[in-house]
Amino acid sequence: MIVTLTANPSLDRTVNLPAPLERGTVQRAESVISQAGGKGVNISRACVAADLPSIAVLPAPKGDPFVLELLAAGIDCRPVEHAGDLRVNITITEPDGTTTKLNSPGPQATPRLLDELQEALVRRADSADWIVLAGSLPPGAPSEWYADLVTALRRAGARVAVDTSDAPLKALVDALPTSAPHLMKPNGEELASFTGHHADELEADPAAAAEAARELVSQGVESVLVTLGPRGAVLVDADGAWHASPPPTTVVSTVGAGDSSLFGYLFGDVTRRDPGQRLALAVAYGSAAAGLPGTTIPHPRQVQTDLVHVTRLDLPSGD
Repeated sequence: MIVTLTANPSLDRTVNLPAPLERGTVQRAESVISQAGGKGVNISRACVAADLPSIAVLPAPKGDPFVLELLAAGIDCRPVEHAGDLRVNITITEPDGTTTKLNSPGPQATPRLLDELQEALVRRADSADWIVLAGSLPPGAPSEWYADLVTALRRAGARVAVDTSDAPLKALVDALPTSAPHLMKPNGEELASFTGHHADELEADPAAAAEAARELVSQGVESVLVTLGPRGAVLVDADGAWHASPPPTTVVSTVGAGDSSLFGYLFGDVTRRDPGQRLALAVAYGSAAAGLPGTTIPHPRQVQTDLVHVTRLDLPSGD
């Protein structure tokens, strides 16, 4: 079972334009898609599609339409009561796949809410294959909250995956090795933000991305999955490094592609695949998501692992 935490859930609205976005003008949308979302929620959606048990933990009133939508979709949603309107994230997609995101902050978190979210996760630590901490933190949450939560969950016996950015990511890295999760999933830009590399360099060179990711492994992180957009992804652990090239993909929307990649890796781990196969599933899932509109999460039948090429990387000695 995969337990997900979406600490700052959102109503995701995707506006699909028939022509490039022109600032300062009036344009008509081709379509608008609205969906209950957030990184953890997206991973739980993928679990449902793959018949993998999942529990989605998030802050929201129990009768909120957001929660009811997830329950109607077959997602075992366990909301922690919290007042305030959920945030709305707007994504604008252009015909060539260019994506512009406008994310709102969300309601203010309280110490009571953060304590109850932690309790909900710790209570399920010994029954879950993975606990996933995904996305941004709500206003009012200290940036080190994920780092502290990883420590508490590891103490409770959980295997923890983290996908976040900005201040919470920096705080997590600063607290290594005490806060080391079993899996981290940065993209190239996020990895560059705390390793001193340039994002363009890492995204263009899988070997450079793998070397940078190896710094996290040396600080106690068991595995690092780095998504590189059109260059696929790299996986690094104590036993080696691998790169996977994606299948040919016509990009429709990149929103949710990283979440799908993370699920693909976790799915491969739960089904006991080897590292190369887990990486292939991650890249295949991410590519399939990029070819779908909005934050649509791919079904396993849409995932083409046979078109993913995995190679082992020969990195210089870390001595």
